[in-house]
Amino acid sequence: MANRSLLELSGGEWPFPGANAIVREAASAQNVPTMKWSKFGLFLFAALLAGPAAAANLTIRVENVLPAGGVLRLGLYDAARYPDDNSKPIMSADVPAIAGETVITFHALPAGTYAIQTFQDVNANDKMDTSWLGLPLEPFGFSRDATPFLSKPSFDQVKFALEDGEHSQVIHLQNTTTNSPSNKARDAIRARQRQ
Repeated sequence: MANRSLLELSGGEWPFPGANAIVREAASAQNVPTMKWSKFGLFLFAALLAGPAAAANLTIRVENVLPAGGVLRLGLYDAARYPDDNSKPIMSADVPAIAGETVITFHALPAGTYAIQTFQDVNANDKMDTSWLGLPLEPFGFSRDATPFLSKPSFDQVKFALEDGEHSQVIHLQNTTTNSPSNKARDAIRARQRQ
């Protein structure tokens, strides 16, 4: 057992066709133990030959963040997960909302087609607050600055492609409560009262 190699004890073989015969002939001619590969050894060898896996880094700049603070919640989705509001994103981030602009970076993403949806959870209650009509009461945004109409935009409206390397996306938060007709009417009335 002392002259048997560690690789031979693992029970594997060389990964190249014909290499086992060459190694065995050389070993028998020189009285050297044959080398065999374990499954882990094959995986490690293949990984070394392949080199480092290529991946994408994505920097997301979320602008128009309210000074009210809270938590900026952001999710990165693929086509299968995006339509379902209860699905878990591929990657997510919950970071303190920094007034004006908050920056989030995801590292080592595989190449593919993705979508982003985000919102500023001003009261930090872990959910998007909505009115009784279902309209968002907190700032929200989507990749490609897509604007919803009666429901969130489709995946085709928000999708973007990632390839290996560095990428960036800019999302401007939207706020339905500041732009709603009732708020505009209220602001106009207050402006007249101040005159």
